[in-house]
Amino acid sequence: MGPDPQYVGKLHSNSDKGDGSVKYILTGEGAGTIFIIDDTTGDIHSTKSLDREQKTHYVLHAQAIDRRTNKPLEPESEFIIKVQDINDNAPKFTDGPYIVTVPEMSEMGVIRTALHNMDREAREHYSVVIQAKDMAGQVGGLSGSTTVNITLTDVNDNPPRFPQSILHLYVPESAQVGSAVGKIKANDADTGSNADMKYTIINGDGSGVFSISTDKETREGILSLKRPLNYEKKKSYTLNIEGANTHLDFRFSHLGPFKDVTMLKIIVGDVDEPPLFTMPSYVMEVYENAKIGTAIGTVTAQDPDTASSLVRYFIDHNTEEDRYFTIDASTGTIKTAKVFDREETPQYNITVAASEIDNPGLVSHVPVGIRILDVNDNPPELTREYEIVVCENAKPGQVIQTISATDKDNSANGARFHFSLDEGLSLNPNFTLRDNEDNTASILTRRRRYSRTTQDIYHLPVLISDGGTPPLSSSSTLTIRVCACERDGRVRTCHAEAFLSSAGLSTGALIAILLCVVILLAIVVLFITLRRSKKEPLIISEEDVRENVVTYDDEGGGEEDTEAFDITALRNPSAAEELKYRRDIRPEVKPVPRHQPSSSLDSIDVQEFIKQRLAEADLDPSVPPYDSLQTYAYEGHRSEAGSISSLDSATTHSDQDYNYLGDWGPEFKKLAELYGEIESERTT
Repeated sequence: MGPDPQYVGKLHSNSDKGDGSVKYILTGEGAGTIFIIDDTTGDIHSTKSLDREQKTHYVLHAQAIDRRTNKPLEPESEFIIKVQDINDNAPKFTDGPYIVTVPEMSEMGVIRTALHNMDREAREHYSVVIQAKDMAGQVGGLSGSTTVNITLTDVNDNPPRFPQSILHLYVPESAQVGSAVGKIKANDADTGSNADMKYTIINGDGSGVFSISTDKETREGILSLKRPLNYEKKKSYTLNIEGANTHLDFRFSHLGPFKDVTMLKIIVGDVDEPPLFTMPSYVMEVYENAKIGTAIGTVTAQDPDTASSLVRYFIDHNTEEDRYFTIDASTGTIKTAKVFDREETPQYNITVAASEIDNPGLVSHVPVGIRILDVNDNPPELTREYEIVVCENAKPGQVIQTISATDKDNSANGARFHFSLDEGLSLNPNFTLRDNEDNTASILTRRRRYSRTTQDIYHLPVLISDGGTPPLSSSSTLTIRVCACERDGRVRTCHAEAFLSSAGLSTGALIAILLCVVILLAIVVLFITLRRSKKEPLIISEEDVRENVVTYDDEGGGEEDTEAFDITALRNPSAAEELKYRRDIRPEVKPVPRHQPSSSLDSIDVQEFIKQRLAEADLDPSVPPYDSLQTYAYEGHRSEAGSISSLDSATTHSDQDYNYLGDWGPEFKKLAELYGEIESERTT
C-alpha cells in the first residue's frame, strides 16, 4: 500500500566482493513491470499492489554476470514469489435479493417462521435482511448483507361462504327455455385452485324447472331454465343451492366443512303472452275436385293470461300456396279457395297465426299440413309406346310382347289393372291377349306363319280398366309389324328391300347395279352433249370414202387468243412489275445456254440431264409462264445388257444364253419365260 515500492527480497552471489563488478539480472513473470531489481545490490521491490484473488504466485529467474565481460558468473536460478492473503474482501451474496415462497402455516425450514400459524389472508408478503460476517464475526472482519422477500403461498384453509342465507331472484314467465335467468356466487378467501367450487341444487320445488352450472372463470353459479314458466299456474319457486370447494386439503379439515348452502327464492313475473294453440301442429285432409268453400278443419287458440282476451285468426300469405285457402277470423275454420288436383300437388303446408284482439302485436303461429285425398279420376294407360314384332315363321300360342299399364291415381284407386281385347270388335283371328293378373298382359299369336307380302302391319285394340270406385278404363291400339327372322327368333329385317334379298340378290349386288345404271346415264348425257356442241356435222359420202376430202374452214384465233387471259395475275406482284413482256414478241434477254458440250453428254446421267434442263427452264425469264414442250434429242448411254431386240431371232440361231434374264426382276419375267422355253426346245 502507498506510493513507495515495497521491498520483497534480495539476491546475492558468492562471487560478489562488494566492489560493484557483479551485475544482477531479473526475468520472468512481472519482471521489469511489477518487480524491479537493483542490479548492483540485488534488492527486489514491488512497484504495484498485488491481489491474491487474481494471482497467487509469480515465477522469476535471476542471474549474476560480470559487469565488464557480460559473462555469467553462476548458472541461472529460479525462484517463486508467493502473495500472502489479507482480509481485503467482504462477504457477498451472489443471488440477492432473494424471493422465497413459504406455505402459510409452515413449521420448519432453513428460514423458520417466528410466528405460529402465519395466515396468508392476514399478510402475504414479508422482507428479511440477512447479514454475513467473515472472521467468525471478530473485530476487523468484513460483512455483507442481502434482502430476502418472502411470499406466503395459499392453502385451502378457508371454506366458501354465501353473502346471505336467503337470496331472491325475479324471472319473467316469458323467459326462453335454456336461457340463463340469474347468477349466484359464494365468496372464498383462498386463491387459485383452492378457491374453485361447484354449485349444486340439493332440493327445492324448482329443481325440475331450473338447473345450475359453474363458470370456471368467474366462479359463479349460472342458473338456467329447463322448462317454460307459467305465471298463471305457479308464481314462485324455492331452491336450496350448495357451493363446495373441489380441491380439499385434509390437513385443514378440522377448520370445518368446506361448503356452504343458501336458499334461493325465485319470483315468476306475469307477462302478457300471445295466444296459445291447443296443438303444436295440425294435419287436415280434403278430397281432390272438392268445391270451392269446402270446410277442411278448425284450429283453436286461447289467451293463456288471466284476462282471457278474444283471439283473431288469419293465414300468413308468405307463399302462393297460402292463397289457396281461407280461414274464419273468429272460429278458425279453414276452407278451400280453389279446386285441387292430387296428381298435380298431393299436399300443401300453410301457417296460421293467432293474435289477441286487445293486443294485436302478440302473435303466435302454428303449421298446418293439408293432404289432398285421391279420387279415381284418371283412367289407366300403357306405360310406354310398344314396338311389337311378329316373325313370319311364328307358331300359334307364341308370346310376342308383354305390356304393362300405369295410373296417375294412388294405389287405392289404380293398383289392380284388367286387360282385355275390345269387346266391340269381332274375334281377332291373328292375335289374342292374356291377362297375367300382375298388372301386365301378354300378346300371343293365334295362327302359324305370317307373310309381309300379304300384310305387314296389324292393329290390335286393347281395353285397360282399373279397380277404383267408380272404375275407369281406356282403350289403346297396339301396332304389330311382321318381320323376317332367323331360326333362333332374331329379327333379320322388317324393311321392303328384304323382298329382293329373298330372290337371291344381296345388298352389294343391288348397289353395283345402281352404280352401273348411273354410269350409263352419265355416258349417254355426255354423248348427247358432245353431239350438240359440234358446229357442223361431218358428212361423208358412201360412194368412196378414200377419195373424200373434208375441208375445215374454221381458223383459230392465233396468238391474239392468248390475250384473253393475262397470266401475269398468277405471278408474284413484284415480279409482275419487273417483267412485263409481250407474249407475241420474244424478249431481248440473253438466254442461258441450254446445251453442254458434247464431251459432257457422254458421261452424264439421263435423269440428271433432265433435272438440269428443267431447272434451266424454270430460271429462264424468257420462257412463257404457261406449260411448254421441251424436246431433248438425247438417247442416253448404251445398255450394258446389249440389244434385246427379237428381230430375226426366229430364223437366226444364236448361241446367246438367256438364262440371265431371270435375274433382272419382274419386268423381264415374260422375256425370260419366252427365251427360256425356246432354249429348252433347242436342247430337246
